[in-house]
Amino acid sequence: MATIEDVARTAGVSASTVSYVLSGKRSISAPTRRRVEKAIQQLGYRPHAGARALASSRTNVLALMAPLRAGVDVNVIMQFVSGVLLRAREHSHDVLLLTQDDVSGAERVGSGSMVDGIVVMDVEAHDERLPSLARLRQPAVLIGLPADPGTLSCVDLDFEAAGRLGLEHLARRGHRRVAFLGPPPEVVARHTSYADRVLRGFTVAARDEDVHARTVETPTTRDGVVASVDALLEQEPDLTALLVHNEAALPHVLARLAELGRRVPDDLSVVTISPADVAAAQIVPVTGIDIPAERIGHVAVDMVMARIEDDEPAETRLLTPVLTERGSTRAAP
Repeated sequence: MATIEDVARTAGVSASTVSYVLSGKRSISAPTRRRVEKAIQQLGYRPHAGARALASSRTNVLALMAPLRAGVDVNVIMQFVSGVLLRAREHSHDVLLLTQDDVSGAERVGSGSMVDGIVVMDVEAHDERLPSLARLRQPAVLIGLPADPGTLSCVDLDFEAAGRLGLEHLARRGHRRVAFLGPPPEVVARHTSYADRVLRGFTVAARDEDVHARTVETPTTRDGVVASVDALLEQEPDLTALLVHNEAALPHVLARLAELGRRVPDDLSVVTISPADVAAAQIVPVTGIDIPAERIGHVAVDMVMARIEDDEPAETRLLTPVLTERGSTRAAP
């Protein structure tokens, strides 16, 4: 394997000159640069990641903390991950994926200078990782909005506005008895940021619109969904609409309604908060507030790169929710 000294001998320059060509830290004449680049190509030289980091103070690696906790929908998580990976590649960065539910993970990758910046997912309202992230030299961007982000940047869908939009869409169609089938109990118990915010938006809008609203923490298994839907309809026989914010539960909800002879939208209107492909792929395509997971991943990388390259200040960006009609709602009976 070729070394930097081999490149230097072939190009007829010093090893430090090769290092300056690689790092760009010092101006090198065009003829000398061309000789060095030709030698690198001829020998197939690949600088060691550690040496490259020392030379440029950059690793060209981002960390993505995506803990696979109980209750998360891995298929949806991977849409966010895909967005981060694709945008990082456009910025000539690789991605180190951390999936452990480990508070010390950020400190490990940060203190060891393994990465240039960190993107953090599954953010809780009072997230234990935030103090460690705030102390790091590398900038961090949260996909989520904690109660107090401090000096950390955040990006997410405006889930509070999404909860309001879903309820208001149904209220405008005359629905006055609406239920919210939300994330599973373990997600709610952790006070995951998006879960708290969407429920807050739904509850406030129901009060403002004078709508009788029920909220249900919904399991993701078929048996759990069946039990939740059956209990809800028994307790609320006059229910006319559902807002579902639980991608894994959504197909089971629709299947159970069909088994019970409840037609969508003739008997029961349904709105979902989910990625567009999830809403469109159901047995009844569902009108939905689409979660632009891949786009959020793109924005998160752009934000962390802006802090790395231009030392941009911390900021919060909340994407405006948009409702897409797919025919699963109608005027209340």
